[in-house]
Amino acid sequence: MDFFLDTAEVEVIKDLNETGLIDGITTNPSLVAKSGQNFFTVLENISKIIDGPISAEVTATDTAGMIEEGLKLSKISKNIVVKLPLTIDGLKACVALSKKKVATNVTLCFSASQALIAAKSGATYISPFIGRLDDIGENGLDFIQDIKSIYDNYKSLNTKILVASVRTLEHVAKSAIIGADTITLPPKVFMEMYEHELTKKGLDAFLKDWAETKQSIL
Repeated sequence: MDFFLDTAEVEVIKDLNETGLIDGITTNPSLVAKSGQNFFTVLENISKIIDGPISAEVTATDTAGMIEEGLKLSKISKNIVVKLPLTIDGLKACVALSKKKVATNVTLCFSASQALIAAKSGATYISPFIGRLDDIGENGLDFIQDIKSIYDNYKSLNTKILVASVRTLEHVAKSAIIGADTITLPPKVFMEMYEHELTKKGLDAFLKDWAETKQSIL
């Protein structure tokens, strides 16, 4: 499973990229707004740090506008993935951009039928939002399983499942068990993957025992 970071904070990306675990980045207009920086400057700076896919979202809502913006975004860097909304205009733009060999990430997916038509429209990635489904009483992880089953049924569908709106470590682990291709993580959730109470207790005990030997490795 590939790990993407869901952030537009360049310094955070630079720091966490040193873990060697970051395969790509997803951004959206809200994340860029929170960063307080120029949209294109943010993407250019991220592309200098990350070699993998970087999702950059269009802001137009009509097909022609999305295509125009998508082509402009794709010129920023070879690893830019144009992020499109799952609307009829968005999927028309997806078809057009896919024909031009521009990578796409269709976002705001909330049903398996939406995921199916996005794949048939040539989406490189589909972004199902599992946390938001959990918020309204549905099971986001069951949703990922449904998409995985559909895509596995039809080998002509090459769209990758990019699990989004991730809130918990269970979301991460269960998505991996299901076999999702990619998951995009807020930095907070990414850091939580390192943590476990028993890991800390075990390390503290080892260090205490070592200190009592009065030895040094160096």
